Amino acid sequence: MPDILIIPGSLRQMSSSRATARALSQRLEAQANWSIADIGTLPHYNADVTDNPAVAAFVDQVGAADGIVFVSPEYNYSVPGVLKNAIDWASRPAFASVFRDKPCFVVSVSGGALGGVRAQAHLKYILNGMLARVFAAKEVVVPNANAKVADGLLNDPDVLAFAEAEIMPFIDSLA
Repeated sequence: MPDILIIPGSLRQMSSSRATARALSQRLEAQANWSIADIGTLPHYNADVTDNPAVAAFVDQVGAADGIVFVSPEYNYSVPGVLKNAIDWASRPAFASVFRDKPCFVVSVSGGALGGVRAQAHLKYILNGMLARVFAAKEVVVPNANAKVADGLLNDPDVLAFAEAEIMPFIDSLA
């Protein structure tokens, strides 16, 4: 089974991003080994810092994963700063980082009706710039996500079924 690292774009444990990540990993636990990165321990990106243990652990996690699933909220029409910070740490050295040729799948969530589509577009642009391999699929978006969380999990059977149908070819491509 492939090892998939989920990188949520929110630090809040009960965020809709993390609720979606948990729901997807539970729903697809028989198809892959899932782990969730903790990007909240990373310092602000600074190229002068070369020996931070949290950074090294995160970069190792990304490198060891067969694939990455990002589950990001949309903040001010884009990706959250904390997610961009994590990506910046793991994107070095430029064009030769652990993200180079790394298969990635993007899911976005939003409290609004658009489900984070602008953040998703920005994230895909960032990943393409690092030479990551963004999986081509229909966009998985979770609109009105905050209202769909119950007991720490996304509770929207239609969205989860759609997400599963789109993520399964990604998982299959990792085998």
